[in-house]
Amino acid sequence: MANIVIIGTQWGDEGKGKVVDLLAEHADVVIRFQGGNNAGHTMVVDGEQFISHLVPSGILQGKTCVIGNGLVVDPEVLIEELDYLAENGIDVGPDKIKISEKAHVIMPYHKAVDHAREKMKGDKKIGTTGRGIGPCYEDKATRRGIRFVELTDPELFLEKLTPILDEKNFYLKNYLSADTLEQEPIIDAYTRHAERLAPHVTNVSVAVCNAAKEGGQLLFEGAQGTHLDIDHGTYPFVTSSNTVAGNACCGTGIGPTNISGVIGIVKAYTTRVGQGPFPSELFDAVGDRIQKVGAEFGATTGRRRRCGWLDTVIVRNSVRLNGLTGVAITKLDVLGGLDGLKICTGYRVSGDTMSDFPASLKVLGACEPIYETLPGWSEDISEIRSFGELPENTRNYLNRVEELLETPIDIISVGPGRDETIVLKNPFTR
Repeated sequence: MANIVIIGTQWGDEGKGKVVDLLAEHADVVIRFQGGNNAGHTMVVDGEQFISHLVPSGILQGKTCVIGNGLVVDPEVLIEELDYLAENGIDVGPDKIKISEKAHVIMPYHKAVDHAREKMKGDKKIGTTGRGIGPCYEDKATRRGIRFVELTDPELFLEKLTPILDEKNFYLKNYLSADTLEQEPIIDAYTRHAERLAPHVTNVSVAVCNAAKEGGQLLFEGAQGTHLDIDHGTYPFVTSSNTVAGNACCGTGIGPTNISGVIGIVKAYTTRVGQGPFPSELFDAVGDRIQKVGAEFGATTGRRRRCGWLDTVIVRNSVRLNGLTGVAITKLDVLGGLDGLKICTGYRVSGDTMSDFPASLKVLGACEPIYETLPGWSEDISEIRSFGELPENTRNYLNRVEELLETPIDIISVGPGRDETIVLKNPFTR
């Protein structure tokens, strides 16, 4: 039996939701292992679009979906998402949606701090979504967090909340010059949230490991992308969790020997939301065209994504960091109609050539991309379902990408729909 991890190789928004939805057909359990509702996965099934922020994409396939201990969860957002899915005829009962008792809860003061900090930073802001993700992870690291196991115990919840709220209000008022929060409305709201979500809360580590022991296949769904990883990304322009494949184990409670393969999602070009360096970014009509044709707006924030050519320096970095066994190329159809396609194969800085991704943002900001140019194609590829039927120039582009990454391409997405896909190798059946 295979247990597969899906991760993003760039700066997020690579199309992980579609690939997870596609592969979920072959899985028994789909597990989200990090992040929060700062991530958004868009799926298109039979022409209908679904966007999830916390519930794993596998819910559309009727699979058991797990929210792991590595997440920070806004209960109000989760309840809204459950209601949205239920209204669309999707089963989201306790047998289908399980929440780790060890997952941390995003509180109103986390969001208040998030917004106030960004406002104070002005032009030097990080570009956070303002959803309280970072402040919640901070409290987790300093052992002041509230987990679902405490949320669903009224006495423990009140015991934890009172001293934390006093401290947060002092910080909000005296340092951030922001409004303070009242305790009673928080208790009332979160008591209701706890009652609603309690049937879903369980020991996820036991549930997932038992499923694997019984022969079930597991699919681990990452959020964001490798270069937003708190350790390995373009720090400080990163998210607040580890987005790399290794965290699938830590964020779920399963041992690394249970992982069979890691598939990296590679958008056929590169995008980034918010602040931070981006060597292959385009500021011309081509970049605008890719942004428009690709509908590059954040699923969570609605912000316009910055667009650029495919950068294989960052993807090779992801190959190493995640131990990729295969890649899935997404949004290939967006490149159709361009006369020439550039691929960044290295960086030039101060007269030297770099083939590895630098840690220093100062160095990265000075990097100039080194490009190879390949001929483009004009044909519509969205109806094609086999590699051999793709236009010659499309095949050449993919072959060159595979060569540069030294990693096999398993899946090619030629459109947003579940069926608009070429599967060369199914990681669950290889």
